[in-house]
Amino acid sequence: MNLPSNLKYTKDHEWVSIDGDIATVGITHFAQSELGDIVYVEVETLDQTLNRDEVFGTVEAVKTVSDLFLPLSGEIIEFNEDLEKNPETVNSDPYGKGWMIKIKVSDLAQWNDLLDHDAYGKLIGA
Repeated sequence: MNLPSNLKYTKDHEWVSIDGDIATVGITHFAQSELGDIVYVEVETLDQTLNRDEVFGTVEAVKTVSDLFLPLSGEIIEFNEDLEKNPETVNSDPYGKGWMIKIKVSDLAQWNDLLDHDAYGKLIGA
């Protein structure tokens, strides 16, 4: 199971990296493998400020649609527009080109509440 140790994770299977007060968010390798072939990523919350755990979008696979939950409170400042034409990138490169959004984080202390590599690994049985 691909599980980078430099990232933080949520119980809802999102990953988070942070640079200053800007967080990049996507779904984990585990999540994309459970969903199957991803055919559409929808984020209608661009330029909105949301609280942690609020739904910021959806990811649609061949068999299901799943909500995406914001791991940190803040303003969604960027959506990976490449996913509009190539949503399957989430399957092939979930931690790289398959990132979904960038957030201007409003409460950096929430970073400490996220799961580290080991805790997320235990959650998914890796």
